Amino acid sequence: MMVKEFDNLTGLKGKPGNGTRRQRSAVKAEVCCDSALLIVVWPFASGYMLPGLLKYTELSSLLFLNLRRPKIAVCCFRFRRSYVSEARSRSGFDEHTLQGHLRAGARLRRGLLLLSTGPALTQLGYCIYKLSNEENADINWDDLGFGLVPTDYMYVMRCSRDDKFSSGVLNRYGNIELSPSAGVLNYGQGLFEGLKAYRKQDGGGFLLFRPEENACRMQSGAERMCMPSPSVEQFIHAVKETVLANKRWVPPQGKGSLYIRPLLIGIGPVLGLAPAPDYMFLIYAAPVGTYFKEGLAPINLVIDDKIHRATPGGTGDVKTITNYAPVLKAQTQAKTKGFTDVIYLDSINKKYLEEASSCNLFIVKGDVISTPATIGTILPGVTRKSIIEIAIDSGYRVEERLVSLEDLFDADEVFCTGTAVVVAPVGSITYQDQRYEYKTGTETVTQKLYNILTAIQMGLGEDRKNWTVEIN
Repeated sequence: MMVKEFDNLTGLKGKPGNGTRRQRSAVKAEVCCDSALLIVVWPFASGYMLPGLLKYTELSSLLFLNLRRPKIAVCCFRFRRSYVSEARSRSGFDEHTLQGHLRAGARLRRGLLLLSTGPALTQLGYCIYKLSNEENADINWDDLGFGLVPTDYMYVMRCSRDDKFSSGVLNRYGNIELSPSAGVLNYGQGLFEGLKAYRKQDGGGFLLFRPEENACRMQSGAERMCMPSPSVEQFIHAVKETVLANKRWVPPQGKGSLYIRPLLIGIGPVLGLAPAPDYMFLIYAAPVGTYFKEGLAPINLVIDDKIHRATPGGTGDVKTITNYAPVLKAQTQAKTKGFTDVIYLDSINKKYLEEASSCNLFIVKGDVISTPATIGTILPGVTRKSIIEIAIDSGYRVEERLVSLEDLFDADEVFCTGTAVVVAPVGSITYQDQRYEYKTGTETVTQKLYNILTAIQMGLGEDRKNWTVEIN
């Protein structure tokens, strides 16, 4: 069931009433669809029914189980093509009743139309949306790459610096308004996360992979960047709401995933260098396929010993937005030469591996798997952490240590890990015009770890560690 704007409703009329004592309302509608369940959420303000039609973006505060106002009446009726109907209005519909109608509409595969206003009772207007019976978005799932495909909804929650986040709303996906002096624009006070939702094999819901790890990492980053952060429970709740609101955009299993991007940014105005007074936690989502243009084929990396991703004492170990723009120059130069991405070295000795532009690194030598230790300049990736645990459970010895260039050149296999890239095999690495090649293919350690991880993420393998979280 999908949500989209519905513009072909005419003749809507409302007259001043007597608050909750008004038990009947005439609603005339001409709707061009064969069959639908119509639910009209009818708000009252000072005893008067709000008239008019005006698009208002805060619809979700009523639509998604967040009915807080005591004076709410709901009209429900079914109609057929070009049929004019009159509905009876009943006050006191609670959120469970409304949710029941939503589910009934989904079960009956009928369109569902909701009419509502946003949280400001003084705002004259209504929003009209149609939930059709389309189960999936109109998109070619076979052509998915890792690019932005705008979806339907985003989750927004706000608070001031000295407060705690409390509750958020689902808004239609779209632009946000910021002050030119917002902390995130002037001083880069912002964090982001990345996680994915997978459609279950039976089609009956979705799976998240270790979302509590992303929530905890955001909290750690927020402390470093002097920002309030949502609790783990708030974070996971917001992610679930975002997935459900955009569920038609979750690719069929095996075709990709719904990439979820939580943001925490300073939106309050500042001029002098200081933490912003106000903050926004926002989540949007987009369907994605493989991250690299090579797809699942081996990637080719180049080592840059002049540009460094992070320095000791900096923010390399938190997922702040300011870590990423500085590597764009090196990445762009590498891609113009035909490389997939860049490996960065430590900024002190310039001989130890750190990570690639957006993923962690591993090397394999015999039955030993090594990865650079997260000692302040390397992001502790959720996929990295999971691969370490899977490798240990599979009988490999895992070392988190300083990994030198010599270790890299002597390795049997090299692979990258990250939410976006998952587990990507490295076919070659070039350093100072010298090319080093590595083992790839179906019989590699890399492929074995990839198979175990993705089976858990998609619900195809046993989840012994309870890493996945179901959304139904």
